[in-house]
Amino acid sequence: MQRRDFLALLGSAAASPLILPLSARAQNKAMPVFDYPNRPITLIVPYAPGGGNDVLARGVAEPMGKTLDQKIVIENHGGAGGSLGTRQVAKAAPDGYTLGLGGTGTLAVDPTLYPNVGYDPRKDFAPVGLIATSPLIILVNPSLPAHNVQELIALAKAQPGKLNYASAGKGSGIHLGTVLFAEKAGIDITHIPYKGSGPALTDLLGNHVSLYFSSLPPAIGLLKEGKLRALGVTGLKRSPIFPDVPTVAEQGMPGFEAVLHYGIVAPAGTPRPIIDKLNAALRAALGSEEVHKRIATEGAEPLPTTPDEYAADIDREETKWSALVKKSGSKAE
Repeated sequence: MQRRDFLALLGSAAASPLILPLSARAQNKAMPVFDYPNRPITLIVPYAPGGGNDVLARGVAEPMGKTLDQKIVIENHGGAGGSLGTRQVAKAAPDGYTLGLGGTGTLAVDPTLYPNVGYDPRKDFAPVGLIATSPLIILVNPSLPAHNVQELIALAKAQPGKLNYASAGKGSGIHLGTVLFAEKAGIDITHIPYKGSGPALTDLLGNHVSLYFSSLPPAIGLLKEGKLRALGVTGLKRSPIFPDVPTVAEQGMPGFEAVLHYGIVAPAGTPRPIIDKLNAALRAALGSEEVHKRIATEGAEPLPTTPDEYAADIDREETKWSALVKKSGSKAE
């Protein structure tokens, strides 16, 4: 081979990516991950500010941001039961800079409740990890002659359709938690939907409805003042906030569970190394005592998971709650 031919061949080979040193090629391929994040991250909360979802999101966003060395900015995009903001996450660029707060309502209920929700909970998201779970608490007006779950069931069976229960709206977690209870208990009780927990609790206090499956924070003051009575909590174990209130499962309904789940998701197609980095930051946040206390004020319990564990949880929850939506006959208004 002549010298000029050899030099031409050498130049051609040097330019080919196929013979780049392995370390150089690996570094080039991984560069977006090593460089991530290099700007602030947006976490979309698909509800109005100030609610339980918002509190949980803000509780983990700050410590996650410190771990990632970038600020995580909360943006509230409410509407249509959380489905509008969740759809926005599904349509965002899969680069790790737009995340969403996922929950029982948006990922397990809304896809069946809304005819054209605009996303598939299994296909359109890359799960990052669960944040926490939160049970409900069964509240009744003190005038109701029932002091535990068994007495409530007996009363309902003696008067089919006569007892009525409030909810925070058709298809809400509170509504469907009550539907699940009635189904497992074999009772017929009448649904009275309200536009939120505030009006529902007001009418429960006024004895216009008989019972309400409430989230835990609003119940604290009302129970301490003796204005309402608690019959049970819907988790598999007692709540640290109400340690003297037995679970429904303890009271003749073994295995009963109706809890709300909260987690973080990214758009489908987000590179797995980025998902793993976000998951590590989330798990570090959930390991903080300060975050534990903040989550506990919402009556929730931290539940760190891997991305794959959260994906399996989304699948189970959607299967469970979509069946209840269909059974209840609820449709978005």
